[in-house]
Amino acid sequence: MTEAKIRSGAREEDISALAVRAARAASGFASLGIGAGDVVAVYLRNDFAFFEASVAAGLVGAYSTPVNWHNSTEEARYIFENSGAKAIVIHADLLRGIEKAIPRDVPVFVVETPPEIVSAYGLAAADAKLPSGATNWSEWLSQFPPIEAGPAEPPGSMIYTSGTTGHPKGVRRAAPTPDQAVVWAQIIGKVMGFNPAYGEPQEMVTVVTGPMYHSAPNAYGLYAFRVGANVILQPRFDPEELLQMIERHKVTHLHMVPTMFVRLLKLPDAVKKKYDLSSLRFVVHAAAPCPVHVKQAMIEWWGPVIFEYYGGTETGAVVFCTSEEYLAHPGTVGKAIEGAKVLVLDDDGKELAHGATGEIVCRIPTIPDFTYHGDDEKRRRAEKAGLIALGDIGYLDDDGFLYLCDRAKDMVISGGVNIYPAEIEAELHKMPGVGDCAVFGIPDEEFGESLCAVVQRQPGADIGESDVKSFLRERVAGYKVPRVVEFRTDLPREDSGKIFKRKLREPYWEQAGRQI
Repeated sequence: MTEAKIRSGAREEDISALAVRAARAASGFASLGIGAGDVVAVYLRNDFAFFEASVAAGLVGAYSTPVNWHNSTEEARYIFENSGAKAIVIHADLLRGIEKAIPRDVPVFVVETPPEIVSAYGLAAADAKLPSGATNWSEWLSQFPPIEAGPAEPPGSMIYTSGTTGHPKGVRRAAPTPDQAVVWAQIIGKVMGFNPAYGEPQEMVTVVTGPMYHSAPNAYGLYAFRVGANVILQPRFDPEELLQMIERHKVTHLHMVPTMFVRLLKLPDAVKKKYDLSSLRFVVHAAAPCPVHVKQAMIEWWGPVIFEYYGGTETGAVVFCTSEEYLAHPGTVGKAIEGAKVLVLDDDGKELAHGATGEIVCRIPTIPDFTYHGDDEKRRRAEKAGLIALGDIGYLDDDGFLYLCDRAKDMVISGGVNIYPAEIEAELHKMPGVGDCAVFGIPDEEFGESLCAVVQRQPGADIGESDVKSFLRERVAGYKVPRVVEFRTDLPREDSGKIFKRKLREPYWEQAGRQI
């Protein structure tokens, strides 16, 4: 059988060859004294080197810490220093933007930015080349023999999560025991489709559509590589390009976020009908609530191959649902998987009855517990009723299916009333002329907070503030209609297409002399 490969743009490599390069890099890390419990920072876009550095760290028992390369210099400096990174692997163009963030005496290995990434981000060709005097990652690792052996189960990635206040914290857990590793494999096999029900690994073909500095794409991409599936890296999410990839490479597996569904559905019908998508077997999504009409439209288009899970960096996936379960329970994110416990609590920490909205807490006791690196107090605060609070608001129905209302930090309290922006965004996505939108709370002297909607029009659309408000008044309660409606040509986005809502919200609060 043909060996599995990893592809990016016009580049292609056997998975086994990449594994050997990772083993060489692991020997290199070991020569620097990097070992169990240490950290290697990975400041890369999705690239072959991302896998090499991450796997190499695990082979010496170290954590790989993927860093969001959108960070400012000070944000990057904080993560490098807080994590105690013993080495940094970084793309050439990204290094030029944050050189001042690099701690002294930390070795830096630079990766030439590949042409497909240069093209996708409109970078200058000169910036993609290694700076003078930089240590070339590929040349450096090639001088070492492959490491002879690594830990049976590496500790994995230490992901920095963005909290509601203050600096992000690194979520880390000990390497799993053999029994815990079995549980992990069963969970990932179930929620990501990497199990025999959907083919042998060499037959599986997946596109990594989201940035691997995020927890879910990181786990998904690295696990696909580890089991020997064929992996294609999309430099930057583009909806029609993804359809082309599915047809050309006969893609079987995908991990996506709802924003990607929205962008796919907005393609012209002629484009959507143009590509053969029959190879798809398992398309899973997570990370944010998906509007019901969006999910139903995707199932109608792609068939009952769409699955969903819910969880967090701290807990892993705790609930899951199939297309059939979703259609029977529209709006759900799933039901607790085997071994997981999921509750909804009131403000006093008491369990609520089915149908009542409150804070979601969850946990799988049979996987390794986590810590927040250097912040035991935050870890203690995260635990409620013996479970972990991930900052989400929702409810359970009588059949035990979980529904998300919004993030607790995004919930707006206006005049003492709780408002969930995700509900309003879901309605706005149905409005003709709306390309995308974000709804959030802004300061209000009378009510404490009021709603603001920022709308990106579809090309050629001629809708205004009054149109938006009129549309919403027919669909939501009056107090949920945003007081402020703003229009922008472009919205700030992550690589996945997800909107940087924080960047839209912060100026309003800073202007009022308040922080969020």
